[in-house]
Amino acid sequence: MDKFFKITERGSTVRTEIIAGLTTFFAMAYIVIVNPDQIVGFSFDVPGIQPIWNAVYIASIISAVIGTLLYAFYAKMPFAQACGMGLNSFFFVSFILPQILNGGDVIEGYQAGLVIILLSGVAFLILSVTGARAYIAKAMPRCIKRSISAGIGLFIAFIGFQNVGIIQANEYTLVQFVKINGATWAEIAPAIIALIGFIIIAVLTKLNVKGSVLIGILITTVIYYLATWQLPSFEMNLDSIAQPFKDFAEIGLGAAFKPEAWKNVFSGEMVGSIFSVIMLVVTFCLVDMFDTIGTIYGTASEADMLDENGDPIELNKSMTSDSIATVAGSVFGTSTVTTFVESASGVAAGGRTGLTSLVTALCFVVCLFLSPFASIIPSAATAPALIFVGVLMLKNFSKVDMTDMRSAVPAFLTLIMMPLTYSIANGIGIGAIAYTLITIFTGKFKKQDIAVTVIAILFVCKFVFGTI
Repeated sequence: MDKFFKITERGSTVRTEIIAGLTTFFAMAYIVIVNPDQIVGFSFDVPGIQPIWNAVYIASIISAVIGTLLYAFYAKMPFAQACGMGLNSFFFVSFILPQILNGGDVIEGYQAGLVIILLSGVAFLILSVTGARAYIAKAMPRCIKRSISAGIGLFIAFIGFQNVGIIQANEYTLVQFVKINGATWAEIAPAIIALIGFIIIAVLTKLNVKGSVLIGILITTVIYYLATWQLPSFEMNLDSIAQPFKDFAEIGLGAAFKPEAWKNVFSGEMVGSIFSVIMLVVTFCLVDMFDTIGTIYGTASEADMLDENGDPIELNKSMTSDSIATVAGSVFGTSTVTTFVESASGVAAGGRTGLTSLVTALCFVVCLFLSPFASIIPSAATAPALIFVGVLMLKNFSKVDMTDMRSAVPAFLTLIMMPLTYSIANGIGIGAIAYTLITIFTGKFKKQDIAVTVIAILFVCKFVFGTI
């Protein structure tokens, strides 16, 4: 096992890899419930929505297992995969919401959407197998590469702050700090406990405690249940387990190959014109590609797993693993599968090999049959891990040359736009556009800038014709 996963070679241990795998799982376990919620848009009173939720629930877990196992045994990297946040919401808006508004068949809309995901996954796979995707990644300017991990750090910290209400919506300023004055304990408990958990992880890390992130999650979980006078719920019966599998087999599994679904896509009845189909495929493919590129670069940088050119090791295999997982996700019945940002939490816990991914995948397998198990860990306990990883990943921004505006401005935009637009891909795209324009108008354009210019043009098209 040590030789296969190169555990010693990468300066890790079996114990560290197991802890890292568990840490990654607990940090991203929320996706098991959140993804089907996002796909159906919480429209549970609409006929046909509950079967879709059930099908997506099973498909999400199976896809996460397949994608993460690819990282474990093929790429041998400490990353995990699951359905991409943002893309699942876009799936709902594009394919299911129109059916709800028009009184159509939501199941047919869902299955038509799976055809689009399949097409984008195949396009993605071709780019990966031919090496074009890795070429695009390596052609990114150093200033953007170095700001990607820092931007991801801000992004996942922002997610952590939002998950527990530390940062809340405000109609005037858009966001605000949790309002404590006048609030009940039940309303502010998750936010307060998460802040305590964050400090616990920071203190444990300062004391060089191994597995500080996972230990912090577990301690914070205990604090949460004690402070809120709650007990974990293990309520389960055979019907609640069997029904999702039944709906998965009937409407999710293989639906992307149904002639009726393809007819609905290309006849214009559900998706629109051929141009609309093409733009949807390009949009899903583009966002998936750059979300993955950003995540891989960011987490590999945090793990010190970059080559002499500043590119992640096993980049081609990582890209291929991601694209295969997207195709698999469409076949099983869920939206785009991508490398998950929360993989950084496992890396922060010391994960350096595919064994980390194997442990995470096995946890998802258990979750397939014991869904309440994943919900035992409250968001108040996982949010501190996300926020702490954000702290660790910000250090990479210090390598950006802030005296050169051709580096400073694209790097800054890449950094800040990820959390502000709630998209890793948007951050990279806006940074690429800025870099291209500054390079052209200052007369610094060279042959190696062609790739980033193409990327900038594609993102301009994405922003004009499709939004996520």
